[in-house]
Amino acid sequence: MSFGLKDIPNLISIARILLSLPVAYLLLEERFSEALLLFFIAGVSDALDGFLAKRFGWHSRLGSILDPLADKMLLVTSYLCLAWVEVIPLWLLLMVFGRDLIIIIGGLAFHWLIGRFEMAPTWISKINTALQIALVLALVLSNGLYPLPGGLLTWLVYGVSVTTVLSGLDYIWTWGRKAYLIRKKNR
Repeated sequence: MSFGLKDIPNLISIARILLSLPVAYLLLEERFSEALLLFFIAGVSDALDGFLAKRFGWHSRLGSILDPLADKMLLVTSYLCLAWVEVIPLWLLLMVFGRDLIIIIGGLAFHWLIGRFEMAPTWISKINTALQIALVLALVLSNGLYPLPGGLLTWLVYGVSVTTVLSGLDYIWTWGRKAYLIRKKNR
């Protein structure tokens, strides 16, 4: 198997997936400052692979899967570990995982029962992801380098919970409606 320049964004995404392992270790060891450094590296790598893919047209089906998978792996790992060390509430972890599970099951059901499933994040989903990332960064920063005001952290926790519910409902509505319209058209 040979790799060319067009494969660089995919290799960066794979490296970001692998980066979730040391992040998990550092969070579980409560070495928040070092975990923050790895988050920074992950953020830079995410921006870099996106820039390279857009600038040079190095898009691929694999890349369209790897990039969001890398982001999700880092978030899932972070939420699991932060809940384990009791930095985020367990109910929030369950809520975030429940939403993701609903999306995965719904996507698979759509693919098997209706047809090809092309993931298209909605505005509320993007806000939810941004808030999830902001919460992780704020908690890691607050526990590692610089304590943040409790009110800000509470606002982020509730912001994530509200947008998680809204995003989950939006996915159910959007994809349920698409499935209904496709099935109705094919009758």
